[in-house]
Formats: sequence, structure tokens, C-alpha cells
Amino acid sequence: VQLQASGGGLVQAGGSLRLSCAASGRTFSSYAMGWFRQAPGKEREFVAAISWSGGATRYADSAKGRFTISRDNAKNTVFLQMNSLKPEDTAVYYCARQRDGGGSTYSAEYDYWGQGTLVTVSS
Repeated sequence: VQLQASGGGLVQAGGSLRLSCAASGRTFSSYAMGWFRQAPGKEREFVAAISWSGGATRYADSAKGRFTISRDNAKNTVFLQMNSLKPEDTAVYYCARQRDGGGSTYSAEYDYWGQGTLVTVSS
């Protein structure tokens, strides 16, 4: 399984970005997926997760109301729409596949990770 994250970039505060994560393999639709981020000097943290069907989602408090996770199983892709971006959202964003379950906040429950895409929000 390979995960390829893209869509990061430089944006002004208040702007929007849409991250994508394309997965290889034929079993993408069987797994929950998540987005995590890691800011410089900080630990990796949970951002959002989505169940295999897309019917259930969960968000970190920092993402609620601003970010939306979605997926297109026909295209083996998961998305993270980020609106009203803040400088504190600056981080490398990683997509990951959950080993088992419906969308966890714990990184240890994810077995495959993408390479990350950098999001920089200027003030």
C-alpha cells in the first residue's frame, strides 16, 4: 500500500486548501483513513478521520467547523478541505490508513502513512 499526499502550499490566514491522498491497492474502500499533522518542534497530532464508507467522521477540536474530511472510494482518494486557515495550522500533513476500526484519533492504530505535504499559513 502506498499513500501519496498532495495539495499543500502557502496560503494567507483565512484562506483555504484542499489536501488529497491517493492510495494504491484494491482494498482502499475497506479501511478507515485519517489525517494527522506535525508542526515544527511538536508531536504529531490527530486532525480528522473517516470510516471506510464515509458515513462516520471525527475531528480534532482544532479542526471542527473549519475542516472537512471526505473520501471517494471509486478513486481511492481521501480529501481534507481546510477553510479559515490560521497560522497555527502550519504543519506537515500526513494521511494514514487505519489498521482496523472506524476512524481513530490514535496514530498507533494506523499502519500505512503517506509522505506528508507541507501547509504554511502566513499571518
